[in-house]
Amino acid sequence: MLIGIFADSHDHLDHIRRAVEVFNEADCQLVVFAGDLVSSFAVPPLRQLKCKIVGCFGDNEGNKTGVTAGMRIVGTIGEPPFGFKTPDGRRILVTHMDRSLRGVEGDFDVAIYAHTHKPSITRDEQGRLFINPGETSGWSYGKPTVALLETTTMEAQIVPLKGTRD
Repeated sequence: MLIGIFADSHDHLDHIRRAVEVFNEADCQLVVFAGDLVSSFAVPPLRQLKCKIVGCFGDNEGNKTGVTAGMRIVGTIGEPPFGFKTPDGRRILVTHMDRSLRGVEGDFDVAIYAHTHKPSITRDEQGRLFINPGETSGWSYGKPTVALLETTTMEAQIVPLKGTRD
């Protein structure tokens, strides 16, 4: 199963649209959002996704009620951290801030987080993946990125959003 991952879009509509294009071109079967969409007006571009989205709130959501209502059309969003299981049995944990992962015990194969705006893919000693897709917005570092995760092989990659302008 191919999962698209993005976070920290901070209302950058053009980059959200480009992230959707990347996920659709890759034929993602699910998209995971790790927080900081910010405003409800950032939800409509997500309607172009060809798959469902599962997301969590970040620490900069300005209109949780509006974002929640808008996300009902394309998927779900909730308070972090939370977990879910993919159809192929992978256990995914989603949060915004990596500090909420400290001391987390339990069964998960992949932890998706954000907040730092810096892309990162690491494995712990148990072989679990930790993925930060970086910032979709590009506001902080000028290098907008998303991530792709293939759950069958447990391989992930950071994907720059080419063709974006800041």
